[in-house]
Amino acid sequence: MAPSSVAWIDHHYDRENAGLGRSRFAEHVWVNAKEFDDCWGDISPVGFACVAWRLATAPHLDPGFVRFHRRVLSAACRRNTWDGSLTAAVELVAPWPAALSGSQAWTQDRGWRGWPETFGQFLAPSQQELSRTPHLRSTLTAEAPLALTELPKLPESPGPELPDLAERTVTVLVRELNDLLAPMLTQLGGAR
Repeated sequence: MAPSSVAWIDHHYDRENAGLGRSRFAEHVWVNAKEFDDCWGDISPVGFACVAWRLATAPHLDPGFVRFHRRVLSAACRRNTWDGSLTAAVELVAPWPAALSGSQAWTQDRGWRGWPETFGQFLAPSQQELSRTPHLRSTLTAEAPLALTELPKLPESPGPELPDLAERTVTVLVRELNDLLAPMLTQLGGAR
């Protein structure tokens, strides 16, 4: 079974919906260039990577330049406060744990349900659904370091290369997330 992609860059949507330029994301980066002010001159690319990721994902850019597998509820990049490394924090929709799915005795015939799905997307239950049926929605939180070796070096000050630098950074982060979490996501894909 081929691994599922956790994230991908939607170049087609980005180009098709660009305003005046060649890239919707590049325009978004220019509009929000001040977000990068604290990153220039830093020998570590972590701050820049975190800002670029935030600008590339919903809700900052909606729909995001980076898109996610239907099981991904959120994906953030953060600077680790202990050593300054780059940490990914990803929340995934998961099936019930084996201890609960193996025996239904705990449900007491109350009709417990997991994640509602509409057109293949996992959704939070509506208030109407919650008024009638109990729900138990399992999630997994994956927090892991991401390698910095492939991230582009930062210049001392901002320049015209800012959008390209942000896109290259986001491309590396997408690849790192897929390398890290695609096998897990593939395994979860077979579970209901």
